[in-house]
Amino acid sequence: MNEPIPNSFDHVPRTIGGHFVINLYAAIYRLLHQTRHFAELGDSTLEELFQRYPFLGEYFVEMRQHMPDDITWEDATQWWHAEILRWEKECQAHLPLRSLAAQAALSFQSRLAFMLIGLVEEDSRFGTLIAELQDPLTHRRPTLELAGQIVMDAAAVGESDPWTICRPLLSTGLVEVLNKQAPRSEWLLRVPPLLWDAVRGQIPDPPATWCKRHPARSFRAIEDLVFDAGTLDKLTKIPPLLRSGRARVLVLRGFPGVDSVNAAGAIASALGRELLEINGSELANAEPAQLVGPFCALANAVPCTGFELAPGETAKLPPLIGYGGPIIVLLGQEGGLSTDLTESALTVNLPPLGAKERDRLWRLTLGEAAGSNIAPIVDGFHLGGAYIRKVAGAATAHASLEGRQNITASDVRNAARTLNRQLLDTLATPIAVQGSWEDLVAVQGTREKLFELERRCRHRERLLALLSPAFGNSGNRGVRALFTGASGTGKTLAAKILASVVAGQADGTDNGMDLYRVDLASVVNKYIGETEKNLHQVLSRAEALDVILLLDEGDALLGARTDVKSANDRYANLETNFLLQRLENYQGIVIITTNLSENIDQAFQRRMDVVVPFFPPQPEERLRILELHLPREHRVCHPLRERIALRCGLTGSQIRNAALHATLLALEDSTQMHDRHLEAGIRSEYRKAGGLCPLDGRLNTREPDGGVESFVTAFARG
Repeated sequence: MNEPIPNSFDHVPRTIGGHFVINLYAAIYRLLHQTRHFAELGDSTLEELFQRYPFLGEYFVEMRQHMPDDITWEDATQWWHAEILRWEKECQAHLPLRSLAAQAALSFQSRLAFMLIGLVEEDSRFGTLIAELQDPLTHRRPTLELAGQIVMDAAAVGESDPWTICRPLLSTGLVEVLNKQAPRSEWLLRVPPLLWDAVRGQIPDPPATWCKRHPARSFRAIEDLVFDAGTLDKLTKIPPLLRSGRARVLVLRGFPGVDSVNAAGAIASALGRELLEINGSELANAEPAQLVGPFCALANAVPCTGFELAPGETAKLPPLIGYGGPIIVLLGQEGGLSTDLTESALTVNLPPLGAKERDRLWRLTLGEAAGSNIAPIVDGFHLGGAYIRKVAGAATAHASLEGRQNITASDVRNAARTLNRQLLDTLATPIAVQGSWEDLVAVQGTREKLFELERRCRHRERLLALLSPAFGNSGNRGVRALFTGASGTGKTLAAKILASVVAGQADGTDNGMDLYRVDLASVVNKYIGETEKNLHQVLSRAEALDVILLLDEGDALLGARTDVKSANDRYANLETNFLLQRLENYQGIVIITTNLSENIDQAFQRRMDVVVPFFPPQPEERLRILELHLPREHRVCHPLRERIALRCGLTGSQIRNAALHATLLALEDSTQMHDRHLEAGIRSEYRKAGGLCPLDGRLNTREPDGGVESFVTAFARG
C-alpha cells in the first residue's frame, strides 16, 4: 500500500491564518527571486542584498526550512504552486483566497500578484525594497508592470504579461489604482484594507459603515422562524434551489419591521454562509459597489441588500463581480428591482404576523419576563418581528430599572414609543393622547359613530378572522375613518380620545396608542412623484409601528378628480389615485380630517370604514364645553354662562381659548376667575375673528341658513 506523500506544509494549521501565511511566503519568494535577478545584473550577490535588507534574510531562512535542499530558484516557482494546491486539497475549511480565486476565475499568478501588492500592508519594510526596484520612480507601492513581472513564469513569456495578470484583480475590485492619470504600466496598485483583512481572516466588526456582518451561528434554523405555516414552507424550499444554482437571486418583500433579515440569515446559515447586511442606498457610491462582490467571496457571506423604495422607483443591483454565490434582496411592498439576473430570481412575500405568531415571538423574546398574562401585549401591539425584538429588549430594561421581572403592557408601550420617535418624528408630529369620551361634547349621532369607530379599532384583527369567504381579499386589519366638520368642532380631540381609550381599555391602563399628525397640505410637492414618495414613507412607517395616523387637511389630496385638461390635472389625479389605492390596502389605523366634506372625492368616502360628522355646538353643547374648561374654583355666575352659551356662536376650540385667556387674566389679578375675566376672554375671541361680541347687548347676527343647520343637527341627534 502506497503511503501518502508528505506535504511540506503539513505542520501549518489548516486554517485561514495558515493559508494566508503560505501564500504570503510564496509571494515573498517571487519578490526575492526577482530581486536576486536584478542584483546579479548589477554584479551584486544575494548576501550583499541581505546585508542591506536584513529582514529579507529572515524571511528567506524561514522559507528554506520548508523547501527541498537541492531545489533551484527556477524550479521553486513551480514547487510553491504545487505544494500550496496540495495543502488546499486537504483543507475542508473555508479559505478566503481559494474561494475568491474559484469564483472570480483567478489564475495562480493573479493570486500571487494580489499577495505581492499587499506585502506593504503587512510589513512596511517591503516598501523600501519596492521603491528601489522601481528606480527612478520613488513609489513604495508596486506598479502594475512590476507586480506582473515578478509573478510571471519564465515559460509563459509571450503568453502572458503584467496586464493580463493584473487585469482580473482590477476588474473584480481586488486592487485599486491610485494614479489613473499615469501611464498604465506606472499605475500604482493598492489592496483595499477591507479585502486584506478578509484574506487574513481578521474582519473588523462592522466591516464598513455601509454593511453589517452576521455570523451564521447568530440565526435560528428556518423551521424555528416565527412566520405562518405557508410562509415557512416556502422558506424551507429555498436553500436547495440556491445551492443547486436553479435560482440565484432571492427577493424577500414585506412591510417595514417584518423579520426579513432573520429570514435571510436563516437561509444563509442553511447554506453554510454568513450574512452581509447592506444598506442599498450606499451602493450608489463607487467604493461599496466595487467591494461587495470580492468581500462576500472572501468572507463566505451572502450579500443581503435592503432598499426602501417609493411607488414607481426601481432599485439597481450592481453586478457583484468576483462573487458567484446567491444574492438576497429585501424590498417593501412598493418598487421594483433591476438586475441582469432576473431570470434566476425568486420572490417571497413575508406577511404581517398574526396574533398566534406574535404571541409566540413575544414569549421567545421576553422569556420568563413575559409572565402569565401576555394577551394585552399581543392584542395591543401589532408589530413586525424585527420591531418586536427591539421593543422587547427595551421593555425588559425598563422593567429592570424599576426592580420588576415581569413585563407589563405599559413597559412595552414606553419602549415602543421610543422606537416610534426614532422612525417617525422626522415624518410626522406626535400628539399627546388623553381623556375619555366624557370629555368630548358632541351630538348623539357623532358619539355613536365614534363608539363604532372605537369598536372597529379594538376588534380589527378578530373581525378579519371572522369575515365570510365572500369578502375574498378585500378585507384587511386596517381601519380608515373620515372626520368631517368645520374647524374647532372637536375632530382632533376625538382622535386623541380614540388613541387613549383603544389601548387603555385593552391593557387596563390609560397609556394609549401613539398618535401622529401629518398635514397633508405640507406633504404635497410640486415635483412629479415627490408627493407619492412622501405619502408612502409616512404611511409605511406608521403602518409598521402600529400608531394611529391623523392626516389633517384631507381635502388637499382627497378632492374630487377632475377632467384632464392639462399636465397639472393629470398629475393631481395620479396623486389622488395613489392615496386612494394606498388607503384601501392600509393595515393600520388612519384618521383623515377635512373642513370641506363636500369637496371630498366620493370614491374616498366609499372606502372609509367609518365617516364621522362633527357639527358646530348648539347652546346646550356650548354650555357644557364652557363648564368643562372653567377652573374648578371660579366665581363666574350661572346666568352669564347661560347667556354666553345662548348668544355666542363659538366653536369648541374658541370656547377653550376664551377660557384659557380668562384664566390668565384671573392669574394676573391674583384672584379666582370672575365674570369680567370670562367676558374679556369671549370678547378677545370675537376680536380675533373680526366679529362683534353679542355680550355687548347686540344679538348674534349670523347670516340665515334657511334652517339647514337646525335640520342637520336634529337629524344627527335623532
